[in-house]
Amino acid sequence: MAVIAIDLGGTKLALALLGYDGEMISSKKVSLDKKQGAEVGQLIIEQANKILHEANDKNISVSSLGICVPGIAHAKTGTIWAPNIPGWDDYPLYNELKNGLNNKDVIIKIDSDRACCILGEVWKGNAAGCNDVIFLSVGTGIGAGILINGEILRGSNDIAGAIGWMALNRPFDEKYISCGCFEYHASGEGLIKVTMELLQSKRYKTSLLNERINDLIAKDVFDAYEMKDELAITVINQAITYWGMAVANLISLFNPEKIIFGGGVFGPAVKFLDAIYEEGKKWAQPISIQQVKLQPSALGNEAGLYGAGYLALKK
Repeated sequence: MAVIAIDLGGTKLALALLGYDGEMISSKKVSLDKKQGAEVGQLIIEQANKILHEANDKNISVSSLGICVPGIAHAKTGTIWAPNIPGWDDYPLYNELKNGLNNKDVIIKIDSDRACCILGEVWKGNAAGCNDVIFLSVGTGIGAGILINGEILRGSNDIAGAIGWMALNRPFDEKYISCGCFEYHASGEGLIKVTMELLQSKRYKTSLLNERINDLIAKDVFDAYEMKDELAITVINQAITYWGMAVANLISLFNPEKIIFGGGVFGPAVKFLDAIYEEGKKWAQPISIQQVKLQPSALGNEAGLYGAGYLALKK
C-alpha cells in the first residue's frame, strides 16, 4: 500500500509515491513553466495520473493522495487561495482532482504548506513524538504550522498561522498592508526590502553597492554578513530581533515543546538560532522559554512533501 504526496510551490511541483512507512518509492519535480489558473490544476492531475499508472505497473495499491498548497486550503469547499499562482483566488482543486484522477477510489486530502510542513516534521523529522510544536517557515514569506494537542490549529476559516502579519513594530506603516509587519522585516524578501531602505540612507559602508542592486537576493545579504559588511550586519541583526520577538510571542501563547525553523532563509540563518533564543528570552513567558527547544528542520525543502504524504496516510 502507498500514498501519493504532492507539494505545490509557486514555480514547481514535487511529487512522490510513498510507502506507509514513509519509504520514498519514487519521486519527481516538474516546473510550472509560468502556468496559471486551470493549467496548473491540469498539470497536477496529469502528473498524479502518471504516478497512479506507475504504481499500477508495480502492483502497488494507492489508497490516498495528499497535496500541500502555498496558501489557504478551505476544508469545507475544497477551494484554494494561492497568491503566487495567478487565477487561484478560489480555485476548486478538490473537485478538479476528484473528477480528473483515473482512480476514483483514491481519497484526496489538501492542506496548506505551513500545516504540511509541521506534519512532515512530526512524521519523519525533528518534531517526531511531539504533541505541541510549531514549524516557523521563513522563505519568500513567513508562515507557521501550529500543532496543539496533536492537532493542526486551523482557525475558524482555515487561516491560522499567517504570522507574517504579526504586529512587532509601531507605529503602523502602510508598507505592512500587503504582507504584514513581521514578513516585511524578516522574510527573504523582507531582508531585501530593509537592505534597499538602508542603502538609500547612505549611512553604511557596504559591498552590496557593488552587486546588481535591482537583482539582490537574500543570499547576497548573508554572504555580505560573513564578510563583516556593516550594512548586512545591521540587516541581519534587525531580523534576529524580529525572529526572537516572534518566537517569544509563539512561546508565550502556545507553550510548545519545540519550534522548528524551515524555509529557504533557514538555510543560512540556522547559525543564528542561539541568538534568536537569547532575544526571545527577553520577551517570552519566563518558564515556557526555558522549556522549549529551537531546532532546524530535519527535512529541508521536502518537509511539505512528507507532510502531504502524512496527511494522506492519516486519512
